Order: sequence, then C-alpha cells, then structure tokens
Amino acid sequence: MSNAATNWQTAFKAYSHPRVIGMLFLGFSAGLPLLLVLGTLSFWLSEAGIARATIGHLSWVGLAYGVKFLWSPLVDRLNLPILTARLGRRRAWLLLSQVCIAAALLGMANNDPALNLTHTVFFALAVAFASATQDIALDAYRIEAVEIEMQGAMAATYQAGYRIAMITAGAGALWIAASVASSGAHYDFHQWQVAYAVMAGLMCVGIFTTLMIREPERKISKLTADNEAHAREKFAALGLTGTLLDVATWLHAAVLSPFIDFIRRFKWQAALILALIAVYRISDVVMGVMSNPFYQEMGFTKDEVATVSKVYGVVMTIAGAGLGGLLIIRIGMMRTLMLGAVLSAATNLLFVWLAGHGHDVGALVFTISADNLAGGIASSAFVAYLSSLTNQAYSATQYALFTSVMLLLPKFIAGFSGEFVDAYGWANFFTGTAMLGVPVLLLVWLAMRSQKR
Repeated sequence: MSNAATNWQTAFKAYSHPRVIGMLFLGFSAGLPLLLVLGTLSFWLSEAGIARATIGHLSWVGLAYGVKFLWSPLVDRLNLPILTARLGRRRAWLLLSQVCIAAALLGMANNDPALNLTHTVFFALAVAFASATQDIALDAYRIEAVEIEMQGAMAATYQAGYRIAMITAGAGALWIAASVASSGAHYDFHQWQVAYAVMAGLMCVGIFTTLMIREPERKISKLTADNEAHAREKFAALGLTGTLLDVATWLHAAVLSPFIDFIRRFKWQAALILALIAVYRISDVVMGVMSNPFYQEMGFTKDEVATVSKVYGVVMTIAGAGLGGLLIIRIGMMRTLMLGAVLSAATNLLFVWLAGHGHDVGALVFTISADNLAGGIASSAFVAYLSSLTNQAYSATQYALFTSVMLLLPKFIAGFSGEFVDAYGWANFFTGTAMLGVPVLLLVWLAMRSQKR
C-alpha cells in the first residue's frame, strides 16, 4: 500500500477515537438550545399573539453567547462543590449547565407566554446563560481532551452534532408541535408544551455523554506554574495575607493571567494572530446577513430555500467539516486554514453567477452546496487553529475571548450590508464580500511564515 493511502487511512482513523465520537453527542447538546430561545421561540411567541416589537426585543437573550467571556474565568478556575471532586472540573461544569438547560426548557414548556410572558423571558434567559456556560466548558474540554493533530476531527464531529441539533430544535420542534392534536384554535399552548418538553428530554443526550466520558488531563507547563507562584509572592510582599492573599492570587490567575500568558507566549505575533482571528470569517458573516433577502428578490419561495438549505446545505456543511478534519491530519492545520480562506472567498462569487441566473433552483442547489462545503472546511480549520493557540491552564477563558474577537468586526461591517446593496446592487455586493477575503489570505500567509520561524 502506498504512503499516501496509508496517510489517508490514518486520517480516517481519527474519527474512530472515543473522544472524537463523544464530541458528536456533545455537539448535539451544544446546538440544541440556541434556536429554542431564538428562531423557534419567535415562532411560538408570534403564534401566541405577542407583538413583533416585543419579539424583536426578546432576541436580545442571545447576547448571552456574545458576552460569555465575562464569566469564563469562573468556569476555568472555580471548583463546584461535590461535582468537581466526583467528575473533574470540566465534566462538573458540563453536567451542571446541561441539567440547568433541561430544567429551564421544562420551565418554558410549562409556561404559556400568552398568559405570563415575564416567566417565559426568565426561563429563556436561564437557557441562554446555561447554554453559553456549556459552550465555555465544552470548548475547554475539546481543547484538553486530545492532541493538536486531532483537533480537526474533534471540530468536525462537533459541527456535525451541532448542525443536527439545530435541525432538531428548528424544523423538528415545529414538526412535533404540528403533529400534536390541536383544539382547533389558532393558538394551542399544549402543542408547544409537548414540543419543548421533548427538547428538554433530548438534553439527556449530552448529560449521558458527560457521565460516560473521562475528564481530560490538563497539561500545565512549569513556566505557567512558576509565573503564578511568582505573582503570589508579589502579593505577599505587598503585605497581603490569609484570605485576602488567596483571593488576590485567584483573581490574578483567573482573570489577568490568560491575557498576560497570550502576550508573553506570542510577543509581537499576538497582534498578527488577533488580526487574523478578527477577519478570518468576515466574507461569510457579511454575506450571510443578506442571503435571505437576496433569495427572496430572486423569486425563490420559502419552501425552496428551506429545503435546499436544510437538506443540501446541512449535508455539505457536515461533509466539509469532515473533509476539513481529514485535511488537517493529512496536509497540516495552516495549509487547511489557507484552503478554507480561499474557498470561502471564492464561493461568494458563485452568488454573482446566481444573481445572473435569477430563479433557477438547480443553480441555487449548486451555489448553497459549494458555499456550505467551503464553510465547513474553513470552520474545522479555524476551530483547530484557535484551539492550538490556547494554554491549557486558561483554555476556557482564552478560547471564549478568541470567539468574541472573531465576531466583533464582521458583525459591525455586516450592519452596513443592506445600504451597500441599495447603492451598488447584488453583483457588486457579493464581489465585495469575496474581496474582503483577500486580506485574510495575506494574514494566513504571514501567520504561516511566523510559525515556521
């Protein structure tokens, strides 16, 4: 057998690793709550007769995912009574957050927003914050559970589980609600009660997985341990003693050390890395905001867009994520990162081609499939890259910070996308989003050169 075939066999073998398989189910647990407090909840509230303005305001519960870095130091460093001693810190936080999500979903299921909207908001906020906490703990677990070479496979199976969960929480929840016998009225609370109770039950997938997996071994370097010990000595020299000394040392290690460690390890390259993180997904994020209005203007129906995006789109995203994991093992993380950047920008040009075709379902299938395949490859590479940057002593905090930086600039620029389309048209808009990917290629190339040095 040739070396190339052997290398590909080795790459495929990564997906049989127990922790990689487990990540599929943990990804499902992570993806399930998101739509249940956003898109699916909006559908429920609309049917319940809640005003559109109020529904729009309630979408702010999703901000919990954007500010999760604020409490990530607690997840990184705080031991939970009883649970941490029995399960370990990562599994303890995973289990606590998953149980809280399930309980809050049951709370939503047993509360009619048409009668008491305040309680629905309270439970939705509880789901969002518990879900964001689960994300923090899960990212830390994924980083610590396997070596860097396996991060691509972990990212791929995580994304596959996440996508399956989003279909379940979106189309699946609506299907369950529709299948429950209705009283005949326009709004029947019992239908939504059953749908959300089933979703709460599905959180058992994550709970059982957390109980079955093993706690990862954290590899904390001697340099990191020495730096934290030196900080304690400095506080002691300032006259702090007892509980005050312990609190100051803990806060320094949990809150300040993740930043100091990142700058200390990468020095001037830290600026390059942060710039790359800030813009790597910019083409997809900016383009994605205007995709649905574009489909509508091209004459595609809701059913056509939903079918293509939920069938071909999801399948190709999962396939792209899996291929990305294989490529990371086969050709390396940085080359796969470059390939993902090239494909993400290039596939945006397919939307220029689609704009010229107008209402052509075949062209829509090809465009969405290619775009999602590229997005899957890029996502796997990017998650693996972010994971490689973290210090396992601060994995939860540093990764939460990276993901926040990742969204800030793209989300800000995306806010002007509608005005750009109004001024210059669809073809120029999609061409412009592809051109936004050019600086990304330069930054990836510079990162590759600095890594070789």
